Amino acid sequence: MDSMVEPSADFIFDSVAQIADEHGITEKAPHTDEEWKEVRRRAVQLLEAPNLLAMPGRKAALPHERSQNPQIELQPEEIQKLIDADHAAFVSRALTLQDAAVTALHAIDARDAKGLFDAATALDNACENCHLHYWYPNDTRAQEAFKAKN
Repeated sequence: MDSMVEPSADFIFDSVAQIADEHGITEKAPHTDEEWKEVRRRAVQLLEAPNLLAMPGRKAALPHERSQNPQIELQPEEIQKLIDADHAAFVSRALTLQDAAVTALHAIDARDAKGLFDAATALDNACENCHLHYWYPNDTRAQEAFKAKN
């Protein structure tokens, strides 16, 4: 997650946005061949990452890693227990991320900024749905915010 999914997703989120300020709404999207190429690289990483996440024996974290916000987040061994308790559900959530990445790739290949924006929303929803179940399932504010936006 930390080395592939998060940086790639953040790159895509940052590459296509609608920014509202005192000057109105500004649309941000890739324009040059190189910008589209880099966004595509990141989408391919998100397409492949679920295959790695779902691998049998894959652990949620290294043994020495600890939660940075233990008052909100579960510890890695607790996350691993949830994953192991219903691995099929975890794989299903990972495949939702993969589906969103496929949608992003189609938009990127068509150089469709609106389609990429929509795909970024689907990526965000896939990530948050998984996080709410495995990483911070007891965070009622996050649960309510997710329900409100969906």
